[in-house]
Amino acid sequence: MRKKVSIIGAGFVGSTCAHWIASKELADVVLIDIFGGVAKGKALDLLQAGPVEGYDLDITGGDDFAAMEGSDIVILTSGAPRKPGMTREDLVAVNAEITASNVEKIKQYAPNSIILIVNNPMDTMATLAWKVSGFPKNRVIGQGGVLDTARYRTFLAKEIGCSVEDIQAMLLGGHGDEMVPLPSYTTVAGIPVTHFIPEDKLSAIVERAKKGGAEIVALLEKGSAYYAPAAATVEMVEAILKDKKRILPCSCLLEGEYGVSGTFFGVPTLLGAGGIEKIIEVPLTDEEKAGVAKSAALVRSSCDVLQEKYNIFG
Repeated sequence: MRKKVSIIGAGFVGSTCAHWIASKELADVVLIDIFGGVAKGKALDLLQAGPVEGYDLDITGGDDFAAMEGSDIVILTSGAPRKPGMTREDLVAVNAEITASNVEKIKQYAPNSIILIVNNPMDTMATLAWKVSGFPKNRVIGQGGVLDTARYRTFLAKEIGCSVEDIQAMLLGGHGDEMVPLPSYTTVAGIPVTHFIPEDKLSAIVERAKKGGAEIVALLEKGSAYYAPAAATVEMVEAILKDKKRILPCSCLLEGEYGVSGTFFGVPTLLGAGGIEKIIEVPLTDEEKAGVAKSAALVRSSCDVLQEKYNIFG
């Protein structure tokens, strides 16, 4: 039996996830959206591209959450997008309602699935999804670090003038503005990045990567990034479905690792068929430790907004 991935939210990110999954022929896909016609139309359009692109799988869409039954993975993209000038934290209240409602549906129809959280503020929504779902911590995963790392690697490669394939980088922390780059673990074909880029220029690249999503929001004026977020999500999907044991920066529940407890936070993880199979702790410099502490405090404060209603820390 083929694997099955359901995507809640048929907007740009969700439909592009479906596109990447189909192009890699990873799994049958179900697109679910409150606008059932949109989900059904996009699914049909993507299905009809199969004979041309050479993939052969089932792609369906609609507004019936029961269609996700038997899913191996459920990707949650549904939520209000950022508008120019908004931070991810501005979205907390509105997206919490959407996330909690959708997670209840996942509990009902796909109780054995792995949940990938993409909607923002991602670390907070992942914490909420874990609490509402009651799933074990290895089966609720936030996507953010893979995207942030991709942006970081892109800007480094452009500055150095080398292939992005030769950039190895790792980030910790909350998604986006709260991310913590690890220069001590950033290399170019094994050579420390500081050999190629002076510290001031490296700091500027880090700041641009942190604000990578906001930069695109401002340029688009309407809407937000979706190609790179979807590609990052599907890299995680592939690691899980193929049990690739990839070491990727993912947001997961920490219980003391890196000095963080009780919230989801981006760290290096071993990602395979079991979801988060291992959290990898690495030594940090004092500056990196301070960045992690600051980022964790920001994520915690975002979660605090939901404490009274959802008892996240109860």
